[in-house]
Amino acid sequence: MKIKRIITNIAAAEPHKADAFYRDILGLNLAMDHGWIRTYAGSTKMDVQVSVASEGGSDTPVPGLSIEVDDLGEVLRRVQAANIPLEYGPVSEPWGVRRFFVKDPFGTLINILEHE
Repeated sequence: MKIKRIITNIAAAEPHKADAFYRDILGLNLAMDHGWIRTYAGSTKMDVQVSVASEGGSDTPVPGLSIEVDDLGEVLRRVQAANIPLEYGPVSEPWGVRRFFVKDPFGTLINILEHE
């Protein structure tokens, strides 16, 4: 048996409000919309990972979701243009990533990172 996918589900009373963050800022495509659930997807193949943590590193809270990007500066620019407050960073961490934390429209803490 092989794991084919791991999907993160975020509880939201109004799933359509995810567009401004997951589509407009992060550039994900709306792959499925049933009204009660909206699924956003990228176009790259990703490895399956599940992380279990006691903290988020550097004494930060554990984020609900980590998203690795290829241009952290561009995502940071979009976040700032949308007036989304930063919860942490941007900072270069000793383990080789540059990252910042924001909350999505539903209050989920998101770790956005790029390997340096």
